[in-house]
Amino acid sequence: QVQLRESGGGLVQPGGSLRLSCTASGRTFSSSIVGWFRQPPRKEREIVGSMTYNGNTYYRPSVEGRFSISTDNIKNTVYLQMNTLKPEDTAVYYCAVLKKFCFDYLSCEFLYWGQGTQVTVSS
Repeated sequence: QVQLRESGGGLVQPGGSLRLSCTASGRTFSSSIVGWFRQPPRKEREIVGSMTYNGNTYYRPSVEGRFSISTDNIKNTVYLQMNTLKPEDTAVYYCAVLKKFCFDYLSCEFLYWGQGTQVTVSS
């Protein structure tokens, strides 16, 4: 059974930073296409970014330059570094293993994803 577990969410002030972690059991990220997704309150789920196993990345325009995806293959962990957070970044954040590289939620094909972690950006 594959399990993805997100951590690192919480309450942060606008302009602050958080690093989310996604650790996998039963799978190595080094051979996977991974993605981060989020669901803001009262909105549909959307892509945050995705990364191929060789490091090719995509970010939605609203987070480009502020968020970045990285991996630690030894720890089998994927990270989402979030800087200069804005209230509109408030959402439940999910990591996922993807069947292929994708650029929007509706076109993504999921192999597995985690339970999510809440990020709240507020004063």
